[in-house]
Amino acid sequence: MLDGLDRDTEWDLRILGCELIQTSGILLKLPQVAMAAGQVLFQRFYFSKSFVKHSMEIVAMACINLAAKIEEAPRRIRDVINVFHHIKQVRNGKTISPLILDQNYISMKNQVIKSERRVLKELGFCVHVQHPHKMIVMFLQVLECERNQKLVQTAWNYMNDSFRSVVFAKHSPETIACACIYLAARQLQISLPNGPPWYSIFKVSRSDIVDICVQILRLYNRKKPNVDELERLVNERKKVNLEAKMLVKGLTSDGATPNSRPVSPAANAKDSPAGSEVLAVKKLKEEGVAGASDSSAGHDTHNGRHHKKRTRSKSYSSSRSRSRSPRSNHRHGKKHKKDSHHNNNVKYRSSSDKYSSSYDKHHNDRYSKHDDDHWSRSPQRSSSQSSKKYKHRSRSRSPYERHRSSSSKKHNGRSKDRYSSRR
Repeated sequence: MLDGLDRDTEWDLRILGCELIQTSGILLKLPQVAMAAGQVLFQRFYFSKSFVKHSMEIVAMACINLAAKIEEAPRRIRDVINVFHHIKQVRNGKTISPLILDQNYISMKNQVIKSERRVLKELGFCVHVQHPHKMIVMFLQVLECERNQKLVQTAWNYMNDSFRSVVFAKHSPETIACACIYLAARQLQISLPNGPPWYSIFKVSRSDIVDICVQILRLYNRKKPNVDELERLVNERKKVNLEAKMLVKGLTSDGATPNSRPVSPAANAKDSPAGSEVLAVKKLKEEGVAGASDSSAGHDTHNGRHHKKRTRSKSYSSSRSRSRSPRSNHRHGKKHKKDSHHNNNVKYRSSSDKYSSSYDKHHNDRYSKHDDDHWSRSPQRSSSQSSKKYKHRSRSRSPYERHRSSSSKKHNGRSKDRYSSRR
């Protein structure tokens, strides 16, 4: 009786699931042991899981598919789904039509595969089922009643019907076999040895036999389950459980909390004392950044520089800090020492701009004369002159090479003087 379902509804769902497994096994031409194993797995699974959380029809498909594999008579999942679709059409009185292979079919196939894995995980992969069918024939041979075909067939029928109940989850196969023989003999009015009782040979008590017989006979007194009514009850319980779960989590039907107010974060921050302090500090930072930008703009116009103003939002400038490399920090410190009258918040250009501007100034001062002399000549010159000029430019050395050549000459001269003085 998990998740609010009453005992009668759960019993009807168990009976309906076992009937689906039995009927589908007949249409799939499976052996009786495979159908019996599927029903036992179905009953065991729902002793620990709920009919509300797990669909009865999907679990029945998974159980018959798993039982077919266990009994070495595997069937395709597509065949299993087609058979269940056919059973549903016949039950509802609809026209028989093949199943369309659309997205719903793919989704159902994935659900069957996942459900089969869930059954295996819940049962701990202990899916072995000991069938009592052979025990019926063996016990009747011991009682010397195996030639009575009517007794054997009646006991066999009771055995197949007992799979719709929960007796296989409570009693051993030997006890169930003795109960089926006892019930068949009582119905056909066939006397069996009673002094001592015949079932005591197989170490079975009378109370267990009576309990099994009552549960089997109760199946014939129940009305046929109404599928539509059962589905309606399950859906109602699903809805009630979902609302209770959301209520425990503190959520309403629209997804909002009961104590939630449609107030902006800024208003919440103003209401709390800690939030007011944060807003005051943020305001001071914004005023400091604004003053620093004004001072930097005045300094640039004083030196005759005209730069484009870099506009940033206040929140971005106050929250983001500009990281510098060690070399840029070193040069930034030198700049700050030279211009001590500047404000600490003055924003300089990037280090790459400073390096490029200093290098360009040095390069222009050093080679401006050479370039003016070269480009001041008339453009109408012969090819021989231009080739000589470009040959001269190609042979010119860089300042670094000149420094190395001068240092090598000095070193060679010093070495010669030392050598001559030693001699």
